[in-house]
Formats: sequence, C-alpha cells, structure tokens
Amino acid sequence: METKAKLLLAEDDENLGLLLKEYLIAKGYDTDLFGDGEVAYEGFKKHQYSLCILDIMMPKKDGMTLARDIRMMNSEVPIIFLTAKNLKEDVLEGFKMGADDYITKPFSMEELIFRIEAILRRTSDSKSAEQSTYQLGKYTFDHRKQTLVTDDETVKLTTKESELLRLLCNNANDVLERNFALKTIWIDDNYFNARSMDVYITKLRKHLKDEPAVEIINVHGKGYKLIM
Repeated sequence: METKAKLLLAEDDENLGLLLKEYLIAKGYDTDLFGDGEVAYEGFKKHQYSLCILDIMMPKKDGMTLARDIRMMNSEVPIIFLTAKNLKEDVLEGFKMGADDYITKPFSMEELIFRIEAILRRTSDSKSAEQSTYQLGKYTFDHRKQTLVTDDETVKLTTKESELLRLLCNNANDVLERNFALKTIWIDDNYFNARSMDVYITKLRKHLKDEPAVEIINVHGKGYKLIM
C-alpha cells in the first residue's frame, strides 16, 4: 500500500497508542508513536511530519506544551488534540495555539481517519487554477505560500489563518456566511469551532491593523465581511 503521509502520534496510554498506530498504518499512514511529550518533541525535531496527533494529558510534557513547542519550530504542520477533557476552556486554549481539530475520548477510528483526511485535503498543495495571490492595500497575500507581505515585512500565516483569509478575499465586500466558512474549513459548525473561528478572525485583524483601507467587520448574526 502506498504511504499517504507521515504522522506523529503522541499518546501515553500504551494500549491505545499501539491500537491507533496499527490502525493508521493499515490505512496507509507512516506513523511514529511516542509515549510522552518529551520524546515526541525530540522525534518531531528529527523528522518531517504531515500532521501531529497529540494527547493532552501526558507525563513529562503535556500535549498543550508540546503543541506550543512544535508551533515554535513549525507554524504550518496541522495538529489534532486527543483529549478526555470536554471543558470549553480546554478546547478553546487548544485552538488559540493553532490546533486544527480536537477529538474527545472515546472516539471511533473512522472519525479519526475522516478528520485526518479532511485536514490533509485542506493543507495539501492545490493543483487547481484557483487564484492564489490577493492584494489587500499594501499587503500581498499569497494563499499557497501562506504569507502576508509588505515592503518591509513578511508574516507567515497558519493554515487556518490562510484558509480563512482566502475565503474572505474570495467574498470581498460581501458577507462571508458563518456556517459556510465553518463547514468549509472546520467541517462542522458546532460551538467550539465557531469560537475557534472568532479567535482566527481576531488574529487576522491584528495582521492587517496597519492598513486602514482594509477591515474585517462583524455582520451581526450572519458572518464577516472583508472591506477593501
């Protein structure tokens, strides 16, 4: 079977970790399993991964700390959290750090595969003829490179930031409906994903704050509008 992608799996439950690894390998994913956050971080530094799956509750270095360390090295690699926690604060904290998704234990293997495939589809290089660059006042936004460039600065965007900004650009001066954006980028328009999108909108506003001709406004009850 042809390998689809290389995955990092950090899970301290030995039985669950081995089960997940075997299942992911059977589905064609080259998967490295690490039993705690510290060894997972060392593994991440040595290899190039297409996606990371991190358990939040781990010894030595928990999943949140590991995600922060990974993000300092690579702002683009997608991250999925596995968690027994379902408190809103925990989920939102993960999204604020740039997580792409989370799955609450217990979960089905099929659901995990679905979410992995959905994220990898979004982050893979597009072979279509879609527009990839946009002019936002003094900024040049390159969706494929995930960059926001001015004469004196280049800002590297996360995958979620880039996907959301592209949707806003494609709907410039029109309302980007909230549910459409959520289902396009996050797959599901549930409460947690909606709050995650709000976080990314705030980040995009900060990136664009020095260009008065460009503004992202909240169209109450409907969604967001990029004015330019």
